Amino acid sequence: MTDTRHTNPGVRLAELVERFGGQLVGDPELAVTAIAPLDSAGATHLSFLSNSKLRALAAQSGAAALILSPLDDPTVAATYEGARIVTTNPYAYFARVAQYFAALTEVVPAPGIHPSAVVAPGAVVDPSAHVGPHATIEAGAVIGAHAVIDAGCFVGLDARIGEGTHLFANVTFHARCSIGARGIVHSGAVIGTDGFGFAVEGGKYIKIPQTGRVVIGDDVDIGANTTIDRGALADTVIEDGVKLDNQIQIGHNCHIGAHTAMAGCVGVAGSAKIGKHCTFGGAAMVLGHLEIADNVHISSGSMVSRSVLEPGQYTGFYPLAKNAEWERSAAIVRNLGSMREKIRALEKTIKTLTEQQ
Repeated sequence: MTDTRHTNPGVRLAELVERFGGQLVGDPELAVTAIAPLDSAGATHLSFLSNSKLRALAAQSGAAALILSPLDDPTVAATYEGARIVTTNPYAYFARVAQYFAALTEVVPAPGIHPSAVVAPGAVVDPSAHVGPHATIEAGAVIGAHAVIDAGCFVGLDARIGEGTHLFANVTFHARCSIGARGIVHSGAVIGTDGFGFAVEGGKYIKIPQTGRVVIGDDVDIGANTTIDRGALADTVIEDGVKLDNQIQIGHNCHIGAHTAMAGCVGVAGSAKIGKHCTFGGAAMVLGHLEIADNVHISSGSMVSRSVLEPGQYTGFYPLAKNAEWERSAAIVRNLGSMREKIRALEKTIKTLTEQQ
């Protein structure tokens, strides 16, 4: 089970434009070998400009070619001497080219099961999949075509790993959970832990068995040391295209809509339902049993303490206080707009009365 490494001999600009579109200005036969930042790119590098504030830096770049927008192109072209690929979304174009370059040079694990791996009778591992050293695949688990299960991973009873999905080293993927195609789960992530469910009787906690699953869609990325709890009765659901950063906690019975993205250290308490195409800045928190609509964007460090039913950008920062005091302050802040209008109306009335005297 040896790995195969490829090298990038250079990609012609004409090939990139043929693959990804854009308008090429310059030599189509020019070859580039890598992507580099504007200030350090050299004669074989491709760079990109996605922030118009860096136009001056781009104009002086030593890159062989630049990816940039139609808005930035005229200014940069006045002094920049290299080739240019003009496209409406340079950052997305850069991402696709970067994926292509990475694929040219990636280490490709060979198909097969390492001799030290433990695969239980009744588990199904596709012949094209890779199972690394000391991995454990329990009975009834299914590992899809071209999936990669790196060293030290655990895949539990009846779990499902989809086609082309990659579990990096030391991922724990518990019983009956599933992930779709082309997923990425980084090291230390734990999928399908028990949800935090307890009843209280006589001052003591009684554990509630967590019998649901975690069901993850296609094209989902899960960062290092992120944990996703299984549902208590129903399933925890992560829809297609969701992107979760490192050290995120998703509680039991949560439902995360398609193409939502969360930055590091976000916490989502149990039974929260989050819509599609939402974003959460680092360390944002969502309380349990809340509903968040599609296209809601939560700023870093914000606490979502009520349901958000309209799209938009939301920010909430409050100092720590006793709960009753905090609730009073929050109520006052929510009413500041109407209070302001009332004060203005009073000021106009006072002015009118004063002028009449």
